[in-house]
Amino acid sequence: MTTPARIVVVDDHHMFRAGVIELLQSVPEFEIVGDGASGVDAITMAREFRPDVVILDVEMPGPGATTTIRRILEASPTTKVVVLTMHDDAELVRTLFDAGAVGYLLKSAGRHELVAAISTASRSEGSVLLAVSRATVMNLGSGANYEALGLLSERETQVLQLLAKASSNQDIASALFISAGTVKRHLANIYSKLGATSRMDAVRKASQLGILTDTFAADQPNLP
Repeated sequence: MTTPARIVVVDDHHMFRAGVIELLQSVPEFEIVGDGASGVDAITMAREFRPDVVILDVEMPGPGATTTIRRILEASPTTKVVVLTMHDDAELVRTLFDAGAVGYLLKSAGRHELVAAISTASRSEGSVLLAVSRATVMNLGSGANYEALGLLSERETQVLQLLAKASSNQDIASALFISAGTVKRHLANIYSKLGATSRMDAVRKASQLGILTDTFAADQPNLP
C-alpha cells in the first residue's frame, strides 16, 4: 500500500483553507498533517512535520512568499511547495519558481488539477507544474521553455550565470563566497539536470531553455 502524501495547507482565508482541506481529505492518497494562516506558520510546520507538500497562498501575514518558500526548503529540503493563488502573473511565476516552488496554480483551478499537481509534486523530481492562463504562459519569456523554470536552484543558477561569463571555478567560488569544492558539486548538479557534458554545453542548453538571459548568453557568442 502506497504511503499517503503528507500535506500542509497554508492560507489566511479560513473558509477557503477549510474548503481545500475538505477536498484533499477526500483523496485516500493524501494526509493533511497541518494547516496555518501565515508564512511563519508554514515555516514552523515544515520544520515540525517535514511534509511532502506545502500548499501555499501568496499574500499572507509574515515574511512574504519568496522568503517563506526559501525558509520552508531550508527547514525541510525534501518538501515540495505548490503555490495556490488568485494572481495570474508571469513575473510572479518566475520569482516563486526561482525561490524553489515546484507548482503554481490559480485558485480557480479545478479539483482534478489540484489533486494532479499535488500527486505529481509529491512523487516526481524535476517537474514544474502550471495551471495559469495562456497569456501568462506566453509572457513567461520569449522562446523560453516554461517547464524549465525552477529546474535549477537559485545558487545553481548563479553558478551558471558566472560560468556563462567564462569564470573559472575559483572565480565563481570567490564571487559567491563558497569553496571551490562546493562549486564543483553545483556544476555536477547542473550537468545532471541539464543533461550537459561540459561547461559550454551547460551554458548552451540553459540558454536554449530560457534559464539564462540574453545578457549572459551573449558572453558566449561562439557556443557550438
